[in-house]
Amino acid sequence: MNLQLLRGRDLRPPSRRVSLPAAVSETTSAALISPSPLEAPARKKTLSFPVDRDSRAFYRRFYPDTSAAEWNDWRWQMRTRIRTLSELERVFALSADERQAVAGHTGSLPVGITPYYASLMGLTDAQEPLRRTHIMVGDEYVRQPGEEDDPLGEDHDTVVPGLVHRYPDRVLFLTTGTCSTYCRYCTRSRLVGNPGGEYQFNVRNWEMAFAYLEEHSEVRDVLLSGGDPLTIGDDKLDYLLGRLRAIKHIEFVRIGTKMPTVLPQRVTKDLVKVLKKHHPLWVSLHFTHPKELTPEVTESTARLADAGIPLGSQTVLLRGINDDAAVMKTLMHGLLKRRVKPYYLYQCDPIKGSSHFRTPVSKGLEIISALRGHTTGYATPMFVIDAPGGGGKILMNPDFVVGREGDDILLRNFEGKVYRYPDPGGTLGSDKHLPIAAE
Repeated sequence: MNLQLLRGRDLRPPSRRVSLPAAVSETTSAALISPSPLEAPARKKTLSFPVDRDSRAFYRRFYPDTSAAEWNDWRWQMRTRIRTLSELERVFALSADERQAVAGHTGSLPVGITPYYASLMGLTDAQEPLRRTHIMVGDEYVRQPGEEDDPLGEDHDTVVPGLVHRYPDRVLFLTTGTCSTYCRYCTRSRLVGNPGGEYQFNVRNWEMAFAYLEEHSEVRDVLLSGGDPLTIGDDKLDYLLGRLRAIKHIEFVRIGTKMPTVLPQRVTKDLVKVLKKHHPLWVSLHFTHPKELTPEVTESTARLADAGIPLGSQTVLLRGINDDAAVMKTLMHGLLKRRVKPYYLYQCDPIKGSSHFRTPVSKGLEIISALRGHTTGYATPMFVIDAPGGGGKILMNPDFVVGREGDDILLRNFEGKVYRYPDPGGTLGSDKHLPIAAE
């Protein structure tokens, strides 16, 4: 812990100039991220971000009055998100299905796409992978058996507003209901992007969460999520992290965020300075497809890694988008080259209206089998199902135990060959019968 923190200087709420809003929501976050008229213009050094050639062509076409400095300003990107049907139609050639689905939407999980992320999407192809994850279609209104508003049972394990305590030594801290982009398969579709809904995220609830954590010394790990914690401004994020780091039994903090992927310009040098103050800090990123591995993302991940922040990736398995071993292998290799460790491959949660995204569980096992042994283990994530009803993450593995002969367990390798391993006194595999001779 640094000297400033020990002296308590970082435990004060943010300065009056960036006042703490009553709620961290879709409506209030605009004030939080938008600079005050009294603030000095952003320093040019915070805008020194690469702009991919395709992105440059995109903003010159659709935002012709925009400068490179504005395009690289994450606040501009947030203010200029594509939010309405008319804005979508200005950029995309919508299908009739997309148009009807967007027009009929109300409530939480609205359309929200940063101009940067839109520049990666197919403008005329409704089947392009990234576009499918962010522009709603009619299937989103079809609710299949087993789908729930809260499939993971987070509400059941909520101990104070926004704080989910399911596992013995760690908690999920939902800090905000705002995201920079809204994925159509979102597990928390019931609460994000809906400021007038049932869920409210505000500083008062943060303080209740801090009080709970101070009383529960068994908690050693806090995962910040939401919404996306990096939609919170630097000053307020600094305060949040400082309060958590001041609780002695909390050993480390994790941030779950998609912004370095969908809005890489958010990773400013000022943000990195804030994050470096609060080590040990880990960041879990959300990647979906190799198309996301742009020069901008290379820069955002490099800034975080250079700050000594371990980076992991979480990928949701999505039908027709990334449910292909070659696509997944390309993504995982690209992540490793950017110093991001593939961590989880998630079976898509049975959120309402998600059936068109979900694959059979066997598809995930097939992809893991295609990675294991055919590339480095660093590039092979853990395939998990977050069990409906609050059961937590359950690791899914291909079954490589073929059978047993005496004291030998028989194992199949990545090539399909069978090998013996001495296992005196063991019983694993005794319930199986080997159809072929072991090598």
